[in-house]
Amino acid sequence: MKFTMLLLIIGLIGYIINHKSNIIILFISIEIMLLGVTIFIILSGYNNDDIIGLVIGVIVLIITGIESAIGLTILVNYYKLKGTLPTNI
Repeated sequence: MKFTMLLLIIGLIGYIINHKSNIIILFISIEIMLLGVTIFIILSGYNNDDIIGLVIGVIVLIITGIESAIGLTILVNYYKLKGTLPTNI
């Protein structure tokens, strides 16, 4: 459980420090926070012998993978169109 809190805090610090400077670091920080929450959900489901917690954890992993792919696709297409990425959001 300490590892999941560490991941959540690292992601939150990365988001707070870089929320206006780099959009790639912003996405990575959000992914780290979601990974920490997902691991917490999976561990809670495993410790309580609850299959629903494990299923929800897998669904969250699938959704975060889709979100990451869509976000990076938008960034790549924006870069191809404009030739640069926005640094201020």
